[in-house]
Amino acid sequence: MVCPWTLGPHGFSLSVRLTPKGGRDAIDGIETLSDGRAVLKARVRAAPSEGEANAALVKLLAHALGVPQSSVRIAGGATARIKRVEIAGDAAALIEVLEKIANPR
Repeated sequence: MVCPWTLGPHGFSLSVRLTPKGGRDAIDGIETLSDGRAVLKARVRAAPSEGEANAALVKLLAHALGVPQSSVRIAGGATARIKRVEIAGDAAALIEVLEKIANPR
């Protein structure tokens, strides 16, 4: 399976497919797009106006991973559905948490 993250020097970068106005704030697993890229599927209640959905995504990921919101930033795709999010911290430990959230058994 292709992973939606890449390791970096101070954390990791994550590809996210965000659905604004999704009815609830949640992480819905990992999906492979038609071009073969993997993304983490996330949905937020916030509307995609004035950065509200992006802020809600940062808050959702920070809460799910147990890191401060300042450790999560939108690095690319701020106005697109597919975003690149950078998360600072112990990458191995954070990815382990993310795998448990994205693939509940």
